[in-house]
Amino acid sequence: MPMPSDKNAGTLTDHRPPTTNHRPRTQTPIARCFSGGHRASANAIRDAFDEVYPDTFECEIVDIWTDHAVWPFTQFVPAYKTLAKNPFLWRIFWIYGKFPISRWFQEVQTRLTCFGKFSRCIEASKPDIVISVHPLTQDIPIRALKILDAKGLTPTAQRGEGKTPFVTVVTDLGGAHPCWFDKRADLCFVPSDPVRDVAIKCGMPEGKLRQHGLPLRAGFWTQETRSKEVMRKELGLETDLPTTLVVGGGDGVGGIAKIAEALGDELKDVEHPSQLVVVCGSNAKIKKKIEEMTFNPKVKVSVQGFVSNMEDFMAASDCIVTKAGPGTIAEAMCRGLPTMLSCFLPGQEAGNVPFVTEGGFGEYSNKPGLIASTVADWIAHPDQLSEMQHAAKEAGRPSATYDIARDIAAVVLKKEGLPQGNEPGAVPVPLPVADGRDGALLAA
Repeated sequence: MPMPSDKNAGTLTDHRPPTTNHRPRTQTPIARCFSGGHRASANAIRDAFDEVYPDTFECEIVDIWTDHAVWPFTQFVPAYKTLAKNPFLWRIFWIYGKFPISRWFQEVQTRLTCFGKFSRCIEASKPDIVISVHPLTQDIPIRALKILDAKGLTPTAQRGEGKTPFVTVVTDLGGAHPCWFDKRADLCFVPSDPVRDVAIKCGMPEGKLRQHGLPLRAGFWTQETRSKEVMRKELGLETDLPTTLVVGGGDGVGGIAKIAEALGDELKDVEHPSQLVVVCGSNAKIKKKIEEMTFNPKVKVSVQGFVSNMEDFMAASDCIVTKAGPGTIAEAMCRGLPTMLSCFLPGQEAGNVPFVTEGGFGEYSNKPGLIASTVADWIAHPDQLSEMQHAAKEAGRPSATYDIARDIAAVVLKKEGLPQGNEPGAVPVPLPVADGRDGALLAA
């Protein structure tokens, strides 16, 4: 099975839509979230609701599998962390959840053991709409909503408005597991052409698909207009050196110590000095190991632990080395960063490699030496680096979170003008001022 930073006014190019009129807060979404990446997506959607529709939507984020399932399904989060460090095991579970017979068996098993608790959870939240941001929260919530609506136990049914809408927001980028796509959903948000193609192959009607990009945290909703030199100064970095950012996710995985060491060896041979920023996340052991390394004086090194302002570090950098996680790639695109991918999980992350390489803004290798030589070549050739930066920025979708929130709000508020099956890159139809009741449930 598939397993915001404050900015001063005037310093950003603001693509945010105007907010609606203030009005009394009413019943609204609950977000059922699974792992860190999916929780980040739910948080982003919640924050967009709060900003575009102040005092209108209230989002409560809940981990439905951990808090409302039964053992062993309550162990999804620790299992995810274990599998993510063991790609072979990850691939086995990926195929298990994709193969029709084993997928059917899994769905039946979870219905028999978890349906009642999931249903009571949804009933208690009284949602006006359910929004899923994880592939394993399609089947049971949709079935539960159908029964709750039929019994008149949802706000939508009690108002005589028929069924409670169910929306899926896919948080994979270059590929996606079939579990994301359920034809019974009312809308399905896909971030890219490859994922759109998977959705259609899985039987999703094109009229139910919306394509805006990935929902990202608030720090990436606007284009940074401050120069890299200014950003580096604010972060305490050398201001006049080309900068390579190395990240390993929140857990600091991805072999970043070996990559940092190899980069130091290669960058010292580039004609001009450069700078290396390594973000180790919560991995204190790796952070200490890199801090104890000796680097050539031509390569200035800054080692960071967990950072909450990744948007600023990306804005201060010229390129990035990262594992092939969809969120980091999408964020790098918004900051116009050429992307060197160092590893990927079999299954949904495999498609992220061609997404980056065929997009003209990055390369892939799992060998530290080749990673380092490729990045050093970028740094040594500013014109090539500039072309890749332009390609990355062109691929970025900083307004995606707003666009997703507006389309979802249109469903909740029963407004006209929602584009049906908008083509990739199409400009979303502006949403009218909110004037009715609101309520939603984000299920992940």
